[in-house]
Amino acid sequence: MNSKITAILRECSRASDEERITFPEVVAALAVAGVERYHTDLVRAETTYYLLDGTTERVEARPSPLPPAIDFSAEGVESAVRAIQAGTIRYGGFRERVLRAGCAGWMVSILGRRVVYYGRSGDSHTEWFPGTH
Repeated sequence: MNSKITAILRECSRASDEERITFPEVVAALAVAGVERYHTDLVRAETTYYLLDGTTERVEARPSPLPPAIDFSAEGVESAVRAIQAGTIRYGGFRERVLRAGCAGWMVSILGRRVVYYGRSGDSHTEWFPGTH
């Protein structure tokens, strides 16, 4: 992987953690860099990016403030998604809310235009990118 793409991936992760960039801005930057999907593991505090050419890059993230709840609440995840979309919370608040809703991580498919949030027991909730459905 070239150093320019690695720098973009690291900056997207850092800017998210520091609340300097929104999800739509992240997706746009990653798509230009050739990312087809990425997986954020809240427990391990890392994101793995998967590029169209088959290469991957793992980037450390800010550790989560608490472990994900045992029970997964799709409604709780959806509520957090709606709040960040409305701009009433930022990424840190979003992350805390999904953790309290039992979310252990998510897979973002830029190609598939959706995010699958999952819990510790394998329960999941899919959110489509706005305007997709």
